[in-house]
Amino acid sequence: MKELVMAICGPTASGKSLLSMALNDYFNIEIIGMDAFQIYERLDIGTAKPSKEEQAQVKHHMIDIISPQSEYTVAEYKIDASSCIDYVINRGKLPVLVGGTGMYLRALSLPLSYGGTEGDSDIRKKYEDMASIKGSLYLHELLKKRDIKAAQKLHPNDKRRIIRALEVQDITGKPFSSQKMPSYDEGKYNIIPLALKWDREILYDRINKRVDIMFEEGLANEVKDLLDSGVSEYAQSMQAIGYKETIPLLKGECSLEETKELIKTRSRQYAKRQLTWFRADKRVVWIDMQSGADSAIQQAVKLIEEAIN
Repeated sequence: MKELVMAICGPTASGKSLLSMALNDYFNIEIIGMDAFQIYERLDIGTAKPSKEEQAQVKHHMIDIISPQSEYTVAEYKIDASSCIDYVINRGKLPVLVGGTGMYLRALSLPLSYGGTEGDSDIRKKYEDMASIKGSLYLHELLKKRDIKAAQKLHPNDKRRIIRALEVQDITGKPFSSQKMPSYDEGKYNIIPLALKWDREILYDRINKRVDIMFEEGLANEVKDLLDSGVSEYAQSMQAIGYKETIPLLKGECSLEETKELIKTRSRQYAKRQLTWFRADKRVVWIDMQSGADSAIQQAVKLIEEAIN
């Protein structure tokens, strides 16, 4: 029987951290981060990272695990997060994944390897060398041209699987997307995702307010400190929404209001993509946030109790 893992997911600014923290009053939980940018040290304000007080109240994993200069792949996340999940389970606690990175949820739900074609080390090395010189984003664009369906399912930073998709196409002459994909039933854990649902206008208003608050809390100074410490503006970490858009502000290329509006627009667009992703996952159970925090918490508690029993 597979071990139970709960997931609190959904779009940006939907209240995932607040809800997950409240679950600690009902269950013996530890939180495993499921956010592609909270993994970076010193990216705090722009990623809405849980505060030190929150992390002291409930044990968090997969937060602040690498430096802002480093690259990190989805495959690495799967390995590291799986180790954290096993650690939590072995200590008799309930692991709760919290975040909005759908690729991370998908990676933990599927077997590590998929696509039954035998590999070719020479072809793989060709693409690995290409990635070393031009980066995983270049390979992702290359895959888009060859197999748009496969590219749409892979995060641009998921270098390992992008290379695998290109490798399989070179070997078989057929798109990787035509390969038989495994089901979530083949994954290691019984992951039950709970996603938070808001009316669109309310969610967008929450996003807009969050951006304003981030600048009040010092987002511009946070980005400046990262750049001043030697982090490249082209680093993977600095491609996060909020950070990438603030760099032109620091260079004097745009105004504060223009920067805020751009971040709000891109955050709303990202939220729309997140909702599309989670709606496509038939396992997801939606939590209605419209009736207030207490009601949402009780909905989640009931669903988790049913899953445990």
